[in-house]
Amino acid sequence: MNVFKGFKVTLIAVALGFTCLQSFSQTIDPAVVKKEMKRVADWQIKFYNGGSPGYEKAHHPLDWTNGALYVGMVKWAAMSGDDSYYEWLKKIGEDAEWKLHRRKYHADDHTVGQLYADLYKKYEDESMLKPTKDQFNFILYHPAVSSLEWRTPYHQDRWNWCDALFMSPPVWAKLYNITGEQKYLDFMLSEFKATTDFLFDEKEDLYYRDQSYMGKLDNGTKIFWARGNGWVFAGLVNIMNELDPQSKEYKYFLKIYKKMAKRLLELQTPEGHWAMSLLGQEFYPTPETSGSSFFTYGLAWGINQGILEADKYEPAVRKGWMAMVSHITPEGMLGYVQPIGAAPGKAFPDKTEVYGTGAFLSAGSEVFKLYSK
Repeated sequence: MNVFKGFKVTLIAVALGFTCLQSFSQTIDPAVVKKEMKRVADWQIKFYNGGSPGYEKAHHPLDWTNGALYVGMVKWAAMSGDDSYYEWLKKIGEDAEWKLHRRKYHADDHTVGQLYADLYKKYEDESMLKPTKDQFNFILYHPAVSSLEWRTPYHQDRWNWCDALFMSPPVWAKLYNITGEQKYLDFMLSEFKATTDFLFDEKEDLYYRDQSYMGKLDNGTKIFWARGNGWVFAGLVNIMNELDPQSKEYKYFLKIYKKMAKRLLELQTPEGHWAMSLLGQEFYPTPETSGSSFFTYGLAWGINQGILEADKYEPAVRKGWMAMVSHITPEGMLGYVQPIGAAPGKAFPDKTEVYGTGAFLSAGSEVFKLYSK
């Protein structure tokens, strides 16, 4: 081979690589990401108690809907440089005396514990975490023995619906991280495995929402609800953030995460969102921003962690983020959030929900990191 020709080829390759890196870094402006996050966060705080067209009715402050909002809002608080967001979140905990919601075992009512753990990490105030620790210690010593079979007595005392994998497991992971006590991680891993063995479809690398959807078809396709799988995908990220990447537990979650990421890349629509029924794009053309935000969050995280190949997955993140931003109203409301449900359905440009805002802010936190590099 001619050495000079080889040198020229190398220079061209390096130049092209540099150009690609420049182009990649300039695709999305991180300053604009922050601007959009602030608009959505501020709108949601303003209408936290409802009262806006598109979001008329508020939820209980400790409800899972708001718990999912806080998961994203605390990420925004950390990157905003404005402690007023932390103060807003802290008041929620103070008003609740740092208690979880009313049902002792139900995963939905554990969700707010993620906020308490994150605030504890910032303020190191034991009172913020004590009620959650006390309740989880009770569960450890009095574990639910109900079946995972759908509609059996007390079946939701365990994580037998896929949404639960976002709601409760990250709280257990955070307690393990904070306390160093293996018992929290062991319990969480055992229950997570039971749920995955029950609901994960090995052929599609996706989760059924619950047992009732197994064997059902929608327009000839299996029913894999986008937001349901979004809960799982984001939950995996929130769990792995608390674990040692070299640990066997981390590697268990990583294996599921990689399978889902690969499948989600294949299922993204040309418009950038994911269909409400993941295998039924043609039957559910309406965009939906809560599940799609969770997928964007998870994929961007994977690139930032060096787990997913940037050249392969970055276009999906870019399309996903731009699609989400396109559904923000001039006032700052995130539209096209599917209402509370358990299956593919309808979404509207002028309707939102707090968990959609939380998902969007989570996505923004990782998209900002990605394009700030």
